[in-house]
Amino acid sequence: MRNQLHPQAREELGFTLIELLVVILIIGILAAIAIPSFLNQKNKANDAAAKSQVRTAETAAETYSTDHNGEYTGLSPAELEKLEPTLKETTSATISIVGTPNATEYSVMSTSKATGDEFTIARKANGEVQRTCKSATVGCKGGTSGSW
Repeated sequence: MRNQLHPQAREELGFTLIELLVVILIIGILAAIAIPSFLNQKNKANDAAAKSQVRTAETAAETYSTDHNGEYTGLSPAELEKLEPTLKETTSATISIVGTPNATEYSVMSTSKATGDEFTIARKANGEVQRTCKSATVGCKGGTSGSW
């Protein structure tokens, strides 16, 4: 009778401690590879949200100019938010005006909350539009400052 129970007991054995440790080790290695990659993608997404916000602010500034005889004097974040309510969303980035807008020039900036990267669009008196960025890390096309 003992011989009859022995084969059944063999079939019901679980995993050995070594097998469990190997599986846990493999899961740990995969997590160590995936988590930093995920965090980097999250920062890129926050920077993309800041870029989108500053582009929206640029469009709102041009609309403001159309409503004010082609001038940017008096342009403020509150005025931009009146024209474009989505600029009130500050979960991932905040919008601001750089300097004091005059009749022919303005500069709007969006700062990513996650990375601190600053994305700026400036309209010069001659109509030229410049897009610049300033990064605390290497978020501006491989450098800490530049254009985008």
